[in-house]
Amino acid sequence: MKLASAVFNGLLVLLVSLGVIDVFFMYENNRCSMTYMFEYPEYQKIKLSKRVSTLYPAYELHLYGEGTYMEENRNLSLSGIPILFLPGNAGSYKQARSIGSISLRKAENIDYKYHFDVFSINFNEELVALYGGSLQKQTEFVHISIKAILRLYKNQELPPQSVTILGHSMGGLIARALFTLKNFKPQLINLIITQATPHVMPVLPIDYYLTDFYALVNDYWNLNAHELQNITVLSVAGGFRDYQVRSGLTILPSLNMRNGALSVVSTSIPRTWASTDHLSIVWCKELILATSRALFDLIDEDTQQITQDSKKRVTVLKHHFVRHPAKLYEPSFETTISVLEPSRWFFITSKNWDLTITKAHSETYFAFPLSDKRIKYNQFHCRSTFLFTHSWIFGCNSKDSSKCLQLEDLSWRSELLPTAKAVTLKLEDFLNASHFVLYVPETNNTKFSVECEFLSEELRTKEMLVTHALSFGLSSSNVKINSSGLFHVLNLQGFSKIYQAFNILIKRNCSQPIEMKTNIYRLHVPWSHEDIIRVPSDELPQQLSAKLHVPQPQNYTKVVTLTLYTSKDCLYEVTLSTSFVQMLGQIIRCHWPSLHVYIVSNLLLAFGAQLYSISSTGSSLQFDASLDVAAKPYKVDPVVNICRFLLSYDWFRNTWDSLLLPNLDSSELYSMNLLFPLGSLFLFMFGTGIAYWTGIVFKLSIGMLSSAWNALKRSNEIPKETLVFTHKQLFKAMILLFVAWRTCGSFAILILFFCYLFKVVKVQSFLLRQSSKIQVTSHMSSSTSTITHKEENSNTSNTSDEPKLSSKKEVSDHLLHVCDLNAASESIKMHISVMNLLLWLSLLTIPCFIYWLKNLRNNLQLDPDPLRFLAIILIFIVEVLMNSTLASVKASKLLKITARLQLPFSILVVAFGPLHLYRVSYFITFSLFLHSLSSFI
Repeated sequence: MKLASAVFNGLLVLLVSLGVIDVFFMYENNRCSMTYMFEYPEYQKIKLSKRVSTLYPAYELHLYGEGTYMEENRNLSLSGIPILFLPGNAGSYKQARSIGSISLRKAENIDYKYHFDVFSINFNEELVALYGGSLQKQTEFVHISIKAILRLYKNQELPPQSVTILGHSMGGLIARALFTLKNFKPQLINLIITQATPHVMPVLPIDYYLTDFYALVNDYWNLNAHELQNITVLSVAGGFRDYQVRSGLTILPSLNMRNGALSVVSTSIPRTWASTDHLSIVWCKELILATSRALFDLIDEDTQQITQDSKKRVTVLKHHFVRHPAKLYEPSFETTISVLEPSRWFFITSKNWDLTITKAHSETYFAFPLSDKRIKYNQFHCRSTFLFTHSWIFGCNSKDSSKCLQLEDLSWRSELLPTAKAVTLKLEDFLNASHFVLYVPETNNTKFSVECEFLSEELRTKEMLVTHALSFGLSSSNVKINSSGLFHVLNLQGFSKIYQAFNILIKRNCSQPIEMKTNIYRLHVPWSHEDIIRVPSDELPQQLSAKLHVPQPQNYTKVVTLTLYTSKDCLYEVTLSTSFVQMLGQIIRCHWPSLHVYIVSNLLLAFGAQLYSISSTGSSLQFDASLDVAAKPYKVDPVVNICRFLLSYDWFRNTWDSLLLPNLDSSELYSMNLLFPLGSLFLFMFGTGIAYWTGIVFKLSIGMLSSAWNALKRSNEIPKETLVFTHKQLFKAMILLFVAWRTCGSFAILILFFCYLFKVVKVQSFLLRQSSKIQVTSHMSSSTSTITHKEENSNTSNTSDEPKLSSKKEVSDHLLHVCDLNAASESIKMHISVMNLLLWLSLLTIPCFIYWLKNLRNNLQLDPDPLRFLAIILIFIVEVLMNSTLASVKASKLLKITARLQLPFSILVVAFGPLHLYRVSYFITFSLFLHSLSSFI
């Protein structure tokens, strides 16, 4: 092991570890409150037909209820609005209790004027994120369940015609997949709310059933967007706490151009403002309350069901999930109100004005004349800590300078923030207005403050150039805000890439006590709803982690902004610097499945170098040495990038399509702005480091297992096979074929891997024992050589020729034995490289094996099985490779061809594997197939 190579690859593994630590541990604390049930939760099973129960024996439909509600509806005489909860990967139908309990409490508060009936499906906690073979079956059962739910309301005066779907994780994808069914009527669903659902692509594209299902769903929604215009879809992501499904995958693909699609991150949702992990998004009280409020506001008073007006649905969802105006939603409201004569009026002529109320206060209007302000200022900003949901900001056009009797309500332009509500009005939008009017209602010892000012947008907006990604935090960008205003905006120029990550430090220096000040900092991403809002709680500087969930779309001109809601008597300093560790975290977060691809690409290059060494020198390189020689990124990346470039030309694209080649995965990643020019290089080098050290650890593990085997059992001779494929191996192959066909292909592959490992361990243990014997024999022979020489001289006359011949025979046998050991030692190097490839292939099969093992009580055979035929092929290949030796391989005519083909294989893995991980297994299998042929030809 070369020290420099070990240190360099160790450094690469360290960088990957730092990225993994950032993803799994370096995120904000959980700021969600737990949702509790007020009464004991019950789940009543809905009886379905015998045919359905026979076809789907593991699936069930349940009705959620508590206390009096469940007692009254135990006979299923339902009269509410149906909601169907779909659990996700390994999810439980009991997760519906959060939305069910809160909706029941809200219904009680309005005396059951409206209420929801919450249904939930038991998918037997199937791991559908690891195995796509059950997705179609789940979709069909949901369709049956929806029709069964609607039949429960057939005797109602106004029976519902549709069901609202609430889907968590993969359950949200199932909801969208319903529309791909041949007999499904789109009218059965008009609203879908998904929680942490990966809509864009699977988190782990581990089998073709999964990727094909995604392609089917997304293609259908893209091609039939016009027919689905009446369907409203809301996708909610959890932010950086959810490391299982990154928020970028939850953005509804190609649907943002439709008015009926909305994607948000929980950190930007009003009255939530918190990141959630993959499970807490189901029970986060703040988020569930927002969902419940939206559902009740969506009810049509005439039909007492979810409204059929798609525009209203989107408006309500934006009200609760995008921009809350600090007012209760009103389906119809008057924009003009009348003011009574006796009202108290005050006219404010100054640029800045503030008011603090500490005791009872009567109803008052404060009017701000605009005529003299239009010359110097172009915006009016006002902020109030009085968070009651009433109208509070108005405009008027009155020639009477004493008061305005007709006011236009502008409160819908305001926005709710964590500790205040704020509004910023552009004067050019109100050319007919003479005043802005601030309304302070009658209060009873409520303490709050109001601050307003006229400002010039240009003077309050500053440009801040972000630091270079490779500055490693050594340089920083700094902006000082000396203005005594309430509102400042910093444009973060150059912040648009998914891999960028920055630490933003905001310091403030105030002349008055901190607790009297309202300070709110907001990182706003204009192309997606993923804002981050922070409220400093003490005098310490506030630090923000600035990272993107979604990169900036092409031809999009708006930039990320940092908005500061400040105090007028405080000075602020903003410092921005690159966070290298968080950058690594972003790369790992977006590309961790691709690491497997680049690791295998490195292993194939090393395997090719090892085979080439055997063909040219007759000896095999060590695994780490072959990796050092062959694993060079310039062998792979340029070819993939050239293909990606040529695919932009029609002639090359037509040729590509005529050859029936699949899309280039790297092209798709670039189109989604997920790959950057050096991204593939970094991933390749990370793969080199991981491949190197996992190979070293694997080799050491074989050594330790061999030592343990020597301690348990001793063999007198080296394991030899005269044939490449023996009757014993044929019998073992037949058993493994039966296992693969009748149970699970991944199970057979794992058994095969451990059989190969056991064979290698036995050979290695024999080599260790024999090498130690040779060392002992050499030491003893050297120590007794003098005595033996004297004895031979003294007995020369008495010795016949027979002992001399015997001595020569012993030396000859010893030399042959040493040669056999050397040949076995060289073969072990080759077997270890094969084992490394099989190791990473076996890791790809583990998710399918886990799914089969978890569902073993329901069915012994996995059907459909994406690995069955691959396992059958691998069984024969590996059985041949187990008996292959260096001597049989190096005499092969195919050896040089096999060695040279490893480079194309490594290129193909990178070209077609990142978005389709299951293809990696095919390339490894084909590589090993050619290697096994070298034992025959």
